[in-house]
Amino acid sequence: MRHLPRSIRFFATGEGNEPVREWLKALAKEERRIIGEDVKTVQATLQWRKPLVDSFGNGLWEVRSTLPSGIARVLFFEHRGEMILLHGFKKKTQKTPEDAIRLAQQRKRDYEKAAEQASRK
Repeated sequence: MRHLPRSIRFFATGEGNEPVREWLKALAKEERRIIGEDVKTVQATLQWRKPLVDSFGNGLWEVRSTLPSGIARVLFFEHRGEMILLHGFKKKTQKTPEDAIRLAQQRKRDYEKAAEQASRK
């Protein structure tokens, strides 16, 4: 059984940067609040579905936030009961950009590889 709410972890690069946290800090306070509330809702939800959450397959998901200035997405995956926030951006088109999905997939692979290496130690 899953423990709710899930904990949240920001993906960190090898240099220690946390791209989603840095992106959030650059947003207006109201935008951060909306995205934060949406992430909290997803964190505490057992079964994810539209309109708040959508899947890209292979365990990659998006939190879908509507802001006063447009639409924002936070791409994430679940690892050992935690939501790992991989990439955040404001959408400029109807469809989620392929480069954003590829970046999140690469960060997911990097995270999983690092977690596997850490568990061997």
